[in-house]
Amino acid sequence: MSALTLSLWAGFVIGILFGVTVQRTGFCLNTAFRGLWITGDLRKLSGFLLAMAVAVLATQTIETYGLIDLRRSIYLPASFSWLVIPLGGALFGYGMIASNGCGARSLVLFGAGNMRSFVVLLCLGIAAYATLTGVFAPLRTALATPTMLTFEKPPSIPRYLESWLSPGIARLLPTILIANILLMAAFRSSAFRKSPRDIVGGIIVGLLIAAGWIATGYLGKDDFEPVPIASLTFIAPVGDTIQYAMLATGARLSFGVAVICGVFVGAIASALATRSYELQGFSRPTQMLRYMAGGTLMGMGGAMALGCSIGQGLTGFSTLAFGSLLAAAGIAFGATLALRGPLRLPDLPKS
Repeated sequence: MSALTLSLWAGFVIGILFGVTVQRTGFCLNTAFRGLWITGDLRKLSGFLLAMAVAVLATQTIETYGLIDLRRSIYLPASFSWLVIPLGGALFGYGMIASNGCGARSLVLFGAGNMRSFVVLLCLGIAAYATLTGVFAPLRTALATPTMLTFEKPPSIPRYLESWLSPGIARLLPTILIANILLMAAFRSSAFRKSPRDIVGGIIVGLLIAAGWIATGYLGKDDFEPVPIASLTFIAPVGDTIQYAMLATGARLSFGVAVICGVFVGAIASALATRSYELQGFSRPTQMLRYMAGGTLMGMGGAMALGCSIGQGLTGFSTLAFGSLLAAAGIAFGATLALRGPLRLPDLPKS
């Protein structure tokens, strides 16, 4: 089996595990922010913080042992825009609340019979491609060009600490510090401490981030055809999957598409096994417009921020890259704007 084939199968299995986990535990950043600002239920937010801690610890550990090289990922470029990254994150966060779920959660809900999420995914994938290479690409480039920051070394906390510390210590110190802060914040909630489902969900999702890095950076490593290593993300891969479905003949399957397919299979299998599969649609035209707008904002914002709540909030964050920290902050800011203050969105109609 070639390295590429092995990586694709690993991505498919990782996707299945992610789909089952999210479908069974309700792991979702949208629900996390609604709990923080509206209901007061912090279990989902704590689960996400736990996933962040696990992802950071696991990812930095496997790089320390030389299994992967994060410098080959898109999260450590030589330059990035200080404006476009957080702005994209804010658009994504606002769209996530508008459509009642991020790209990953929408894919899982679609697998469980939610047709509203299918519309969200279509809008997300098309908008992402339009922003990356289509009609919105010139606007993205116009915003990015005058606001670029250039770095002499890979822009992450460990890489810059290497100027004063040994590489091992430079990676160990921020990893332990950040992971401990996240763990303390997660387990501060008594409701979360009493919720094994949310604890297990956070741990599994965090470990799957590291598994994705291994699948592409170790199992899929090819010295003759090097490609950027990646893990779980749901913006460009959703668009890639739509394109692959239309143009599969002669096209090569990618890790991201394999993950998307795996997540859908895992979600639908879990929903059928637990008898929770239920076809759901829109209750009114205005609801459909809101979900379409939310999906479009997520696609545009995710393309600008180079990732989504999973792609930057977990995968990118696990690299401790400066750009990922900006993107995660932007997502949190956009979600907060949608739930509080003058730009607050009205409550979703019950369907």
